[in-house]
Amino acid sequence: MSRRGLIAAIGGLVLLSPVAGSDAARLAAQEGTRSNQDASTYGCIVCHADMRRAFAQGAHAERGIRCHTCHGGDTSQVEVATAHRGRFLGAPSKQATTELCASCHSDPNQMRQYGLAADQLAEFRTSRHGELLLGRGNADAPTCTDCHEAHTIRPANDARSMVHPTNIPRTCGLCHDDAALMRKYGLSVDQLSRFMAGAHGKAIFEDRNFAAPTCIGCHGSHAALPPDVTEIDHVCGKCHVLLADALYAGPHGTPSLTRRIPGCLGCHTNHGTERLPPEQISELCVTCHAAESSMATLGQEIEEQVLHARGELELAAEAIARMVKTGRDVSDERFRYRAAYTAYQQLAKVQHSLDLEQLEDLGREVRSNAAVVRSTAEAYAEERWEHNLLLMPLWFLTLSGVAFAAFKLRELGRVSHG
Repeated sequence: MSRRGLIAAIGGLVLLSPVAGSDAARLAAQEGTRSNQDASTYGCIVCHADMRRAFAQGAHAERGIRCHTCHGGDTSQVEVATAHRGRFLGAPSKQATTELCASCHSDPNQMRQYGLAADQLAEFRTSRHGELLLGRGNADAPTCTDCHEAHTIRPANDARSMVHPTNIPRTCGLCHDDAALMRKYGLSVDQLSRFMAGAHGKAIFEDRNFAAPTCIGCHGSHAALPPDVTEIDHVCGKCHVLLADALYAGPHGTPSLTRRIPGCLGCHTNHGTERLPPEQISELCVTCHAAESSMATLGQEIEEQVLHARGELELAAEAIARMVKTGRDVSDERFRYRAAYTAYQQLAKVQHSLDLEQLEDLGREVRSNAAVVRSTAEAYAEERWEHNLLLMPLWFLTLSGVAFAAFKLRELGRVSHG
């Protein structure tokens, strides 16, 4: 049998093989119509059908990359000894993997057409992971295939990809949730659980807001490093621009930039990033400031402003709900409520500046719009009461007529039976 016939026969076996599956079978059929060199790739699947099937589902297979592109060898052969001759790379080490991936991904001419950066390896060398792996030869650190998989490499916008926003926390957790591994480096293993319970985790997994940051949003991806104390405000400020501006405008701004206080982390934790409940504002202030100090008093006043505004907003929402139950059109009231809610949301920004005057102005805006909604609801309730009051005589006469008619019917019944 000729070599081409042998490869065709192998392709036929793949079509029948339950291990290879439909993906490998489809590719085998496609490969049979291509050049002898491409078709000879299927010499690999005599032993590695499962890897070929996994590879067929990834982005590299769509770009014409084949087994020998990364592994070398003679793919026209079906015997192990002859298939692995020449320049053959079986399972590369972690260090060799970075160089192998970079042979394409560090070439701007190859990456430009796909809109991909060509500096990943350079960034990786600057990261804590790269320093351990490439600088110290520490194989505990991840390489490319630990985060992107080895054969089924999917683009980041594919929900099945290890680097899709919904999967990144768990991908990082493969190592950072490993207690034995993290113990060697003095790192805790609660980052993932805290992130999932925090504001950013809830935004992604509950609200499906993929604009919220994952691990790489704060630490970087290939150049993964923990932010320095002086960098935290800038990292948070990439997304929370208005909050950062307010922080810098207030009394905490300069101390944050000069390392005297930990900036955002003075009030929020790093992975938890919890939203501070309004009723805990003054309590938080006294963790740094003396209970009788002017700053502690300011914290109490800010808390009162926010709580008062929130209470008014809740009462306005209840008023709208009561009117809706009676069938009244509440379009204008909803508009008023939205204005009040917008002002309430702005309180969160102004809190960071500790500007009590601005907080009072926003609080008044919340209260005035909420008051209009509540007064409308009260006036409507009074109108309904008056309307019902006017209907009482009519109901009385109607019931009296019904009672009189029933009485007469009973009398007629007695007469007819007498």
